[in-house]
Amino acid sequence: MTVLARAARRYLLPLFLLMAIAPSAQGAEVLASWNEGEAKQSIVRFVESVTKEGSADFVPVPERIAVFDNDGTLWSEQPMYFQLLFALDRIKALAPQHPEWKDKEPFASLLKGNVKAALAGGEPAIMQIVMATHSGMTTDEFDQIVSDWIASARHPKTGRLYTEMAYQPMLELLSYLRANGFKTFIVSGGGIDFMRVFSEDVYGIPPEQIVGSSGKTSFEMRDGAPLLMKSSEINFIDDKAGKPVGIHQHIGRRPIAAFGNSDGDLQMLQWTCSGPGPHFCLYVHHTDADREWAYDRQSSVGHLDKGLDAAADSGWTVVDMKKDWNRVFAFEK
Repeated sequence: MTVLARAARRYLLPLFLLMAIAPSAQGAEVLASWNEGEAKQSIVRFVESVTKEGSADFVPVPERIAVFDNDGTLWSEQPMYFQLLFALDRIKALAPQHPEWKDKEPFASLLKGNVKAALAGGEPAIMQIVMATHSGMTTDEFDQIVSDWIASARHPKTGRLYTEMAYQPMLELLSYLRANGFKTFIVSGGGIDFMRVFSEDVYGIPPEQIVGSSGKTSFEMRDGAPLLMKSSEINFIDDKAGKPVGIHQHIGRRPIAAFGNSDGDLQMLQWTCSGPGPHFCLYVHHTDADREWAYDRQSSVGHLDKGLDAAADSGWTVVDMKKDWNRVFAFEK
């Protein structure tokens, strides 16, 4: 795609949508995969209230900031986070270069195909896996590795590309917000470099609007050429209480809308909905075991317990996936 084509897609398309579709009609036309009900209506009411000039809740365009978690909010996160599945595939690919992994956990269990045993070590084991597969290379090399993987790897249950596991109703919501002057950001515990590779193509969110976890990066000169090297040292974890911090550091404005699906997003929603003026917070509740998965309080992935209680206490919108979405994925008939 040419530079001109990318610019047209990024800047002109949202402008054309904004000019062509009256705000009062956009909800019905753009949120086609949303069933009529309180969840959809609450989104449309909020957007109309903050975009109508003269309204007591009117918010100027520069302040229309909306933040979205990624895993479990914009695309699926079962049977495990997709970035972790990427890391597991990388362990297999890198194993010939690391004969010591045959006797070292969690790598030994992974190479034997026992993922459950490898992940029994919890967060320390996961960090070992991620650091071993996300460092020791340039940022350009990492981008290419992720790009190749995301273009070919398949989801273990559906057989679909991981990018096809994005939720169609949330893609519509992103477009609807941008057509109404919102700037949309991803604020995720996932790796910032990992998400930046595909975020624009999948979500229409450019790399500079991604906030995520990161390892340290250093500048080097190699054979007279400048490059950035990815280190195995942790730089920032953008999860739980780290999300409002990441928003402050990367965005510099408090959002007026926040969307998540787990307790890891709770502080982001609390921060957003405690601000002055109008605000909107929404949780995606996974209730559809047939079309996706059903899980919440007892799940080790996408654990939603305190957040579900906070949503009820604070009057936040909770999307019942089974009831509120007439389609989950674009590939559904």
